[in-house]
Amino acid sequence: MFDPQASVVDVEFECIPLRTIGRTDIPMDASPTQRRRAEHMQSAINSYGVERTYFLQNARCVFRFANSDVEGACRFEFEGVARTDAGDRKCDEVILETTLVSETCGGVPPAVQAWLVERVHRAVLVEFDRFIAAGQLAARAAEAAGGTKLDGVGGMDV
Repeated sequence: MFDPQASVVDVEFECIPLRTIGRTDIPMDASPTQRRRAEHMQSAINSYGVERTYFLQNARCVFRFANSDVEGACRFEFEGVARTDAGDRKCDEVILETTLVSETCGGVPPAVQAWLVERVHRAVLVEFDRFIAAGQLAARAAEAAGGTKLDGVGGMDV
C-alpha cells in the first residue's frame, strides 16, 4: 500500500569528499564498473579540484506520479559531482550523468525525459543542501580528517 507521507521524489546517494582520495591510480584488477567509476573520479578531480567537491555514486532519484508504489514512477540513476560554496554550507551546482533506468508510466516521451533529467539535477541539489543541513557533510569531513583516507579512486574502503 502507498504511504501518503512518503515523498513523491526519493533521492539517495553515497558521498565521497574528493579531498579524501589518497591515490588516483586505477588498480590493475579493477572490474569494468570500478574502472569506469575511477576514471569518472579522476576526471572530476582534474576538472574541479578536490576542495568543496564531492563525488556522488550508487545514486538514484525516483519520481512518483501516482498514489502507488508501482504505477506511475520513473527511476533514474546518476553519478557525478556536487560542488559547495566556500564554507561548505550550500550546494552551488551538481554535474551529473543521469540515466532513466525504469518507468511504469506507459512510456516517457524524449522531451519529457529531458525535462525530468533537469528535475533530477534540481532534486539532487536540494537533497544535497538537506545532507549539509543534517550535518552529514561535516561528519564525512571529520571522518576524513581522522585519518580514514580512501585507498584510491575506486572507493573500496568507504
